[in-house]
Amino acid sequence: MAARPALSKGEMEVARVLWEIGPAGVRDVHELLASVRDIELATVQTYLRRLEAKGYASSQLKGRARVYSAKTKPRTVIRETVDELVDRLFGGDSMPLVRHLIEDRGIEREDLDELRQLLDRLENSGGKS
Repeated sequence: MAARPALSKGEMEVARVLWEIGPAGVRDVHELLASVRDIELATVQTYLRRLEAKGYASSQLKGRARVYSAKTKPRTVIRETVDELVDRLFGGDSMPLVRHLIEDRGIEREDLDELRQLLDRLENSGGKS
């Protein structure tokens, strides 16, 4: 499958709303986003159209309203976005990103424990999970 174009920050915000509330009209998405930040209805409509054009969403006409649905799962978009970031910024080497996240952004005790379990599981399985 050909790689989809990356999402802008605004498109990602709108995609998150679709993942959270499921199929929704422009007004529904706008209402939720407008409750946390200043955004115009027309901007939300543009982002939804872009999501559809890029293959991240689909739409159906229900009566006079267009209802948008996510076509991709959050995990898929996260994987594609992080893979593209690692390739672009670090030449495909993920260790600088891991180091940055741990050293510069910090890590909570619970997350550290989870990371240890992941490393143990990877070590015992002999490689990537």
